[in-house]
This record gives sequence, C-alpha cells and structure tokens, in this order.
Amino acid sequence: MTQQIKKGVWKSGKGKGRHTPKGRQVDDTALEEVQALIAGRDVSRDMLIEFLHLIQDHYGHLAARHIRALAEMMRVGQAEIYEVASFYAHFDVVREDETPPPALTIRVCDSLSCELAGAEQLQKALEDGLNPKEVRVVRAPCMGRCDTAPVLEIGHNHIDHATPEKVQAAIASDDTHAHIPEYETFAAYEAEGGYASLKELRAIGDWEAVQDKVLEAGLRGLGGAGFPSGKKWGFVRMNEGPRYLAVNGDEGEPGTFKDRYYLERTPHVFLEGMLMAAWAVEAEKAFIYMRDEYPAVLEILRREIKALEDAGIVEAGYIDLRRGAGAYICGEESAMIESIEGKRGEPRHRPPFVAQVGIFGQPTLVHNVETLYWVCKINREGPECLNSTEKNGRVGLRSYSVSGRVKNPGVHLLPAGSTIDDIIEACGGMLDGQTFKAYQPGGPSSGLLPASMNDIPLDFDTLQPHGTFIGSAAVVVLSDKDSAKQAALNMLRFFEDESCGQCTPCRVGCEKAVKLMSKDKWDTGLLEELSQTMVDASICGLGQAAPNPIRLTIKHFADEI
Repeated sequence: MTQQIKKGVWKSGKGKGRHTPKGRQVDDTALEEVQALIAGRDVSRDMLIEFLHLIQDHYGHLAARHIRALAEMMRVGQAEIYEVASFYAHFDVVREDETPPPALTIRVCDSLSCELAGAEQLQKALEDGLNPKEVRVVRAPCMGRCDTAPVLEIGHNHIDHATPEKVQAAIASDDTHAHIPEYETFAAYEAEGGYASLKELRAIGDWEAVQDKVLEAGLRGLGGAGFPSGKKWGFVRMNEGPRYLAVNGDEGEPGTFKDRYYLERTPHVFLEGMLMAAWAVEAEKAFIYMRDEYPAVLEILRREIKALEDAGIVEAGYIDLRRGAGAYICGEESAMIESIEGKRGEPRHRPPFVAQVGIFGQPTLVHNVETLYWVCKINREGPECLNSTEKNGRVGLRSYSVSGRVKNPGVHLLPAGSTIDDIIEACGGMLDGQTFKAYQPGGPSSGLLPASMNDIPLDFDTLQPHGTFIGSAAVVVLSDKDSAKQAALNMLRFFEDESCGQCTPCRVGCEKAVKLMSKDKWDTGLLEELSQTMVDASICGLGQAAPNPIRLTIKHFADEI
C-alpha cells in the first residue's frame, strides 16, 4: 500500500513537519522476530533481562533494531533497555554502524586459580592461533570450576584443564553446548524418601518449631555473611505479605564452587530445602537467581522444576528460575533483587532491609543455595547432622572449595574448626616439589595469609581478629613458586572489573589501587589511605572488602612489595 504524503504532524523548530517521531523507528521485521522469541510469555517489566537473554542466545548479540522492537513491545524506553543491557558482561550491544561479534566466543577464566595454572599463556596462545573474524577470545572472571584450572567456556561448553588442542577439537566437532552431568533425578530422590518431610510440614508442621531446629543446628548463612539462618524467617514473617523467597545462586566469588558441586549432583536436596523455607515464611513465590556461567545447572533446574510441577508438589510458575548475566555484584542480596526485577544490579542503600522491602517492595527471605541444602538435611536428619561435629572449639561442618597448589582440589566437607593444614591434608598435600607459602581463606575479599598462620580454625568469627574472614570458604593455596604481590594484584583487578560503579569510593578506589599496585614498589602509605577511604565510604561489601588483599599483603609479605 503506497503511503500518502501528507503534512507532518510533528513540528520542528523551523516550522516543517515530520511524518514520524524523532529517533530510531520500529523495524517491522525486527518486531516480528522479537515477538516470535517472546511468544507465550508474560511481558512484564521484570522480565527484561530474560528477554535480552533470548535475543542474545538466538542472534549472538543485541542489535539496535531488536532493542527498539523490544522497547515497543514492553513499552519501555530504549535508553532504559540500553542501560540494563550494557551493565551485564554477557550482553553484546551492537549499534547500526558496528560489526557484530563473531558467532563463537571463548571466555578464558583469569581468576587467581586459573592464573596460577597458566590462563594468561593459554589466552595468548588462543588469540595467536585462532582467526579473530571467526572466534572471539576474551578474558572472563571466575567460572566456578577452580578445581580444574585453567578453564574456559567455548559457547556454553566448559573445557576443564583447557589447552589450545582441546579448543581446536571442540571447534572442529561443534562441541559448544553445555554437558549435563549425571545427577539424582526427582524419581530417584523421591524413591529414597525425598519430599516426605516437606509434605509432613505442609500438613501438620509448625514453622516456629522448624526455625528452632535450624537454630539448634547452628546453621548460618553460607553465602558469606554468616547470619544465623533461622532468625531470618522470623524477621520476614513479622512483615505483612505478600512475601517472597529469593535464592542467591550467583556464586561469583573467585575460588568458590561449592553450590555448583551440590546442584550438579543432588539438586533436590536443595529444592526441598528451598520449599521448606518458602513454607516457613508463607512465600507466594520462590525465585532462583542462578549465574549464567552455570549453563548445566540451569538446565538441570529447568528439568527438575518441571518434574516437581508434574508431580503436583508445586504449582506451575511457583518456582521462577532467573538467569544472571555476568555481574559479580549481583551476589549482593539487594543487587540480586534489582536484577530479578529486570534492572541494573546495583546495591540498594539500607535500611530498609530486604526482609522488609525486597522483591517488588515486599518482604523477601534471601538464602544461599548451600544454606537451603542444609535446611533440608536438618529437617530430614535432625540438628545433629551439623551440631554433633566439633573440632578446635568450633561446631558444625563446612564445605571448603579448595584450589591452587594442592594435589586433589575440589569441595571438601570438613569440620568447621579445620585449619589450613587440615584442608591441605584432605587434598592429599601440596603438589610435588612445591612448598606451602600462603593461602586465601575465603575468596579475594579475604586477602592472603602466610603459611605461618596455619593453626587458625577456618570458620565464622575466628579470622576477624586477623583482619580477614571466612566468607564462602573459597580456599586458594599458594606455593613458593607464586608471588603474593601478583596474587593481590589479580584480586584487585577483579574488583576493578566487577565494581558496579554506583559509588565513587569503590569505582575510583579499585582503579587507583590497581595502578598503584602495578608499580615495582608500592607506596604503602598512599595505599593505606586509599584503603581506609574505601572501607569507610563504599556503600556495599565489595568496596568495603576490596582493600583486604592490599592490607594483608603489606602486613605479611612486605619483602615482596
């Protein structure tokens, strides 16, 4: 149909009319393409990141025409969509005059464990040996596979103990999709008595009695903060509903992979624990926020949530699985909630706390994956499954993610009072020809301690007197072949990349710290002044903990700086 030329209805400053509004116009083909991807889904504002994933997965990037089409469908401004998409590392925003990235992307992990295993040399070899027009090679933060370093992700396929030869073989065979490991399915779990405890609680359970049982077991939050888990339930319930539950599966702290370990083996222990906690606070919906770096876990959860729905244990849609998009900051609970709502993952100012004002402004219970794993175990086996273990005056068990210069890295379930010597022994000792020099007790946020501090129980509250903390129990072991100075620089580069940029002390402080630490000799006075400013003025834990590697390296490894 021929368009009739009429007087414009939008007036310009020169008095001439326009036939369209200013700005990028909707492309009909792009609109049809986006509509086809989103068909059958609820087009609500909080689904923005999920829709961006659909477009990125299908086309390999986010073209300007697709962003315009999505804006039209969601009735959201293009600028708002761009602000969200550009915040996350796994989205590639491409303007009209730009060339889209190659169809295949290789992400090489550059976390401390992978750097110790030769990730930098691996990335250089790949860049030199592959055609950049066909394959894009980029560095990426921790992928939660530190026990098999160096690691890379080709498409959605993780290659452990990666080499250029393994990459070439994967490209030749088009092996770019996630490999799903063997795990305990719903049928196998139910046959062993799974979900019987949940059904009993729903029928005759008393949530306060369950809360007391969790408190008696001594369970504390295992995402890093260590807050007594049962106490959260009462805080959430004292606020009028509707209430929600949010599972923090954004296991982004370099060196941590315990949640992935459990989810890839026994996902229903976690899922039943999650539904128990949701029952306890009368949550109207349960959100699982899982990092995008875990494609196999995401597929396992999709399958098993569907199995729960088919079995009538949950209503369809009650469990809402959301994908992260490559932003470490979303491990902070309020930033995670912002991301669930389809926004940039920037931490909120507190108070109010999420137990009062969480998802969609409603009271929200937030738990870590492993925390809910133990909630289920406590209800099925009793508090003694945790509190009957004691060592060095500490009670309970800890899942230590161990990597670095040990013979058998991996997740080791040990008494909470274990020292670094106990952990190294559980890993079969140090690698042959290497001597224990230093260790990271709880991810880069915890900094480095020297081998001489080998008698400290690695548990909550025991490390604070030494200027550090256990966090998520991500233990990286260094040897005499390694540089503490370079390890600390690796940690600060991570924080520099992952700072959300919302507050100046963290955004600028991390950048300045990296520049100062890159020099041959550190200006320790200036670094301490910078560290104190970051601790005092940053609004969330990232900026407040980022100086720990600086301070502990100055304190314990002064001969290197």
